[in-house]
Order: sequence, then C-alpha cells, then structure tokens
Amino acid sequence: MSRDAFSHDPQDAGDLRDASTRRSVRQHRPVPSNTEGARNQVPEAPGRGDGPETRDQHSSPEERGDSPRAYYVRDRAYLLRNSEMHSLKEIGKFRVIAATDLAKYAYGGSRERMDKDIRRLTRQSLVTDKTIEISQKKTIRVVTLTKAGHRLLKKANQLPDDQPTYHGLVKPREVKHDADLYRLYQKEAARIGRAGGRPVRVLLDFELKRNLNRDLALLGPGKDDPDRKREVAEKHHLKIVNGKIPVPDLRVEYETPELELRRVDLELATRDYRPRAMAEKASAGFSLYGRSEEASRLRRVLDEREITARILTL
Repeated sequence: MSRDAFSHDPQDAGDLRDASTRRSVRQHRPVPSNTEGARNQVPEAPGRGDGPETRDQHSSPEERGDSPRAYYVRDRAYLLRNSEMHSLKEIGKFRVIAATDLAKYAYGGSRERMDKDIRRLTRQSLVTDKTIEISQKKTIRVVTLTKAGHRLLKKANQLPDDQPTYHGLVKPREVKHDADLYRLYQKEAARIGRAGGRPVRVLLDFELKRNLNRDLALLGPGKDDPDRKREVAEKHHLKIVNGKIPVPDLRVEYETPELELRRVDLELATRDYRPRAMAEKASAGFSLYGRSEEASRLRRVLDEREITARILTL
C-alpha cells in the first residue's frame, strides 16, 4: 500500500507509543523460584514439561530437543521453548506476521510445529492469532504480540539494545501490506547472506518517521530552510525528493564480511502506487519490491514513465 512521503508535519506518533528498545543483551543466570519481581531467563528443571494444559501428546524430534525454560515477569512464570521465544522476537520486530510466512521462515516450512507453538503462546496470553478479511473473497491469518507478550520480550532481554519491538494491530486495513514486510525482509536477508553479510537490525517506517519527525520539529522556525532540512534528512540517511523526505517501508541494517555497517531501504510497491510516487521512491534510492502477481504491471509503469529502477519480485 502506498505510504506518502512527507515534509515536516509530525505524524504517526501514536503508532509508536508501544515501541521499545532493548537496553542491553545479558547472559541469563539461574534464579531461584522464590525471587521477587522481574526475573531473567532460568533453565527449566529436569523432567518438567509444558504442564498438563500445554503439553502436546505427540512431539517431533525438534520439540523433544527443545526443552522449555522459565521466564519470569513479576509474579508470573512463562514456560517457553527456544522456538517459541524465536517466534516472539520475530513477531515483535515486525509487529504483524502472516502465519504462513512464520511457518516457512521460522519453522523451516513445518506448519504443524508452528501451530503448536502459537497455540501454546496464545494459551499463555502472549500472542494474538487472528484471521482477518482483506477482501470479499480473501482472508489472512496473522499473529501479533499482546501487551503481556511485549512485556515478556522486553524482560527476557533477547534482542539488541537498539532493536524496537511492537505489539497489536495499529491499522487493520493495512494488515496485508504490513504482514508482507516480513517476507520482504526474508528476501533481502537472503541476498545479504549470499554476499557474506549478516543482518543486525530492522526498522519499520513507524520508527523511521518518529525519529525523523522529532528532529524536524526541533528545527522550529527553521523547518522550511532547505539546507537545515537536508541536514536532518542526511542524519537519518534519507534524501529530499521534490521538497519531501520519502520514508521506506523497511530499513535493514547489516554487517558486510569486512564488518562494515551498511543499510538498505526497501519499499513494497503495490498496484495502487501512482507513477509519481514510484518515481520519488526510486529517486530516494529505495529498493523496490512487488508481489509476484503485480510485479509485471509495476514494471510496465516504470518503463512507460522512463523511471530508472528495478522491481524485484516478492
């Protein structure tokens, strides 16, 4: 779905109220069960499982080798396998993920294992599993973190200190577009990996807009000064195009084989994009992706308008 570039008016501030950053990544130490307050991850006692309410009758070899561990938030203990914690981290980073994509990329294509984990996470009120109608004939099943899941993810301290995380749906009418960003990331991460690099952080447009708007607002009366505006754009590694600062759907920061930090800005173009908007995104230096059923049409638009850019297939 097309997201317009903007100049200086603050927007989407409410979308970021639940964003949080991790302050540190620590080694987890065993904590006695009677410790008060928030606790770090502790190894699960030998012989303990999910408990009667969450134990599945038939376990795969992967599950048998992935014993639950206890995570504590205040006076509540959560028993999570490594695969379940991995899902919480992925969902938290991208806010919303389609269940089919989570199964493909986080579970090696095993829908059964993913379903088991999501059921357990849902029973512990850490994840919301919804099927949403996106058209008269189509629905999409998506997963998001609950407030409790988001709180646990912060307490578990499993992500880098500068990686934002989110919970809940902000714009249900854009759920298909937002859910597809996880697949978009996987495509780009594979490309980075083939070149010997390693993704280290992802930033959604929510975060990029918040940071950009904050610095533009600090300009005060100088917010319309082209030079000062350009300085702010450059600070955030963005460009001014036609007087506006286009913001990508997703930014991926990664390390090269030489341990240099680089970034790539990604835009998921759709059939709703106007040629001018596509031209602005291309001029901003974004890598443009399109869904397979829409990519050929988007390429024709670029050719007809003589826009120099590639459309990669999602």
